[in-house]
Amino acid sequence: MVMTLPISPVSDDLMEPTSKKPTFVQIWKKGSVEHYSPAPYLATLLNCMVWTLYGLPMVHPHSTLVLTIDGAGIAIELMYIIIFFVFSDRKNRMIILLGLLVELIFISVATSLVLTLSHSHKERSLIVGIICILFNVMMYASPLVVMKMVLTTRSVEYMPFFLSFTCFLSGLTWSAYALIQFDPFILVPSVVGAVFSMAQLILYATFYKSTKRQIAETEGKTGQMNLLELVVNGEESKKVGGAP
Repeated sequence: MVMTLPISPVSDDLMEPTSKKPTFVQIWKKGSVEHYSPAPYLATLLNCMVWTLYGLPMVHPHSTLVLTIDGAGIAIELMYIIIFFVFSDRKNRMIILLGLLVELIFISVATSLVLTLSHSHKERSLIVGIICILFNVMMYASPLVVMKMVLTTRSVEYMPFFLSFTCFLSGLTWSAYALIQFDPFILVPSVVGAVFSMAQLILYATFYKSTKRQIAETEGKTGQMNLLELVVNGEESKKVGGAP
């Protein structure tokens, strides 16, 4: 239901295709976001904001867990987005800025309308709950962009395992919580999220071997090119140095 995006790959054989370093450590060291998409981070930020609204006492009383967890999620997602923005190219920066602007306008308008036009907890919970379901499904579905790239390239290099795994665990956990509390607004998106995340895990299991092979081939070609460049440069140096 809520924040699930600290991307730190698990160090086992399944994680070899991507680096064993956390995604944002890779981005920091390389100075580039490469082919990572900002979509999951923007979607999760919006998701956390609408669920924070849902958890407010004047909207849905006795939702302390929802309010505190998603409030923390907003802070964490903003940190991720700032790092992503710093190391992005101009195109991604414009996407991030536009996305943040749209999200800020949306949550401001939604909050104002819900609190002023609805006059009971039941009405507010219903309206915000429906919005939460829509945006929660969007958050879980946002990696579909990456899944399409995985199917096209047969590589999971840019689909971090831990992101999918954490989303799956989150979906299961919040589904259990929703059943205990009997809250359909939490249950529906949590079940959908678990299903989407399971699909990503299946993709990862399907293509991680081909990803390892592609990375090995790329590294091999890079090594051959570096060796060839070294040999060529060495030969040129000999010709220049050995001239009578």
